[in-house]
Amino acid sequence: MDRTEPRLITSVERGVATVVISNPAKRNAMTTAMWRSLPELLEGLTADPEVRVLVLTGAGDTFCAGADISTLRESAGIAQGLAVEAEEALAAFPRPTLAAVRGYCVGGGGQLAAACDLRFAEEGASFGVTPAKLGIVYAASSTRRLVALVGPGTAKHLLFSGELIDTERALRTGLVDEVLPPGGLDKRVEEYVRVLASRSQLTQASAKEFAAGRTDRDAHWAAEARGSTDTAEGVAAFLERRAPRFTYTTAPTR
Repeated sequence: MDRTEPRLITSVERGVATVVISNPAKRNAMTTAMWRSLPELLEGLTADPEVRVLVLTGAGDTFCAGADISTLRESAGIAQGLAVEAEEALAAFPRPTLAAVRGYCVGGGGQLAAACDLRFAEEGASFGVTPAKLGIVYAASSTRRLVALVGPGTAKHLLFSGELIDTERALRTGLVDEVLPPGGLDKRVEEYVRVLASRSQLTQASAKEFAAGRTDRDAHWAAEARGSTDTAEGVAAFLERRAPRFTYTTAPTR
């Protein structure tokens, strides 16, 4: 395969799945084919019990500069629908997700980053939500997710103006969770996802659903806890001063 061809590159190592957005000719802009392929890719990673954490990042020095604008010329509605489907599939991934951001994280790239549970960025990254520059109605689900992250004031600023903000403001408003100095992002992400991979998926999956506002799964998670050995293992490991060996594995969210 041509390494310059727009694509999503996936690898799994020691419980961590990494998905790389790669379209170097257009600052990793997402093509229609890339949007369409992401939900299926995530479905496959969900079915892999070895995957405990997912990292989404961009090839080279850019996360994602948005949707490939050429795909909007003839079928803006279709392209936007595919982007929302991909965003929702990422938000529904049942294990922790982290966006590792360098450079531009704009438009559709911002949608994908916002759909992750956490966002770590390298100093110098730029964030923007740009539908007002194209006359596009930003999807209601995407708007609500953005408001939940940064509050209505900052969400309106981003949506009304399409202006880019830097990592300092992104951190202050809650758009990103950590900002790392140049050269420090990869090491911090590697260390952090190793921690996440060692923790209980029972705790993580239930917390992810509750934090997303689900109110119909209390009984489900109580039953999952009763049927799991994670609590007993966690307590035993703490008392024995050793690392726990959690065995609970999440299934796709219903």
